[in-house]
Amino acid sequence: MVLPSLRCGAKPYRTSLSGSKVAPVPERGKGTSEGRKANRGPSAGPGNRRAIIAAAREVFATDGLQGPFNAIAKKAGVGQGSLYRHFPDRLSLAVAVFDENIDELESAVEHEGATLDDLLEAVIGQVVVSTALIDLIWQHQHDDRVVHLGERLGAVVGALVARERVAGRIGDSVEDADVLLAVSMLADLLARTGAEDRRQVAQRAWSIFHAAFAPR
Repeated sequence: MVLPSLRCGAKPYRTSLSGSKVAPVPERGKGTSEGRKANRGPSAGPGNRRAIIAAAREVFATDGLQGPFNAIAKKAGVGQGSLYRHFPDRLSLAVAVFDENIDELESAVEHEGATLDDLLEAVIGQVVVSTALIDLIWQHQHDDRVVHLGERLGAVVGALVARERVAGRIGDSVEDADVLLAVSMLADLLARTGAEDRRQVAQRAWSIFHAAFAPR
């Protein structure tokens, strides 16, 4: 005689000591978290976006703006489909990363005593990402998605130039564009310099800029 629980297609049951049926036992990998990753649905969206931006920042810092998308997705712990849903192209992802990059620059120089040297320190800290940011602004300066990045970076430099001029540390003939060009040149130089030599090279380069910007 074949027991009902062993018939083809029948679901096995747990039984109590008395032999009565208690609850069906789910098959291995079905109806449980085993065998498949839980899908958190739309609630995962904001977290995935933050993870992608953080991962892209690391990849861009290592490989520059051309860092591979599959490496970003892997580091973020998401599929490439999720990455593309949030950021359909490289430019949109870069803009999101660099918006946060400029947040850091703004924070570094927002206190009243901040000088161009503080901006230098922030640039040294970001190095490769700063270079990619500046490259992006120059290459896509007329793209509506990028324009605000140039405006924000220009505002950071402009505020510092005005402060330095009032303090008598910078000449009246020095324009914001001159300092922005110096920052761009410095970031590019540092990106091509080994990590162990960056601070020394930065200080030497910045001393040249200081001499050029000094009041006459």
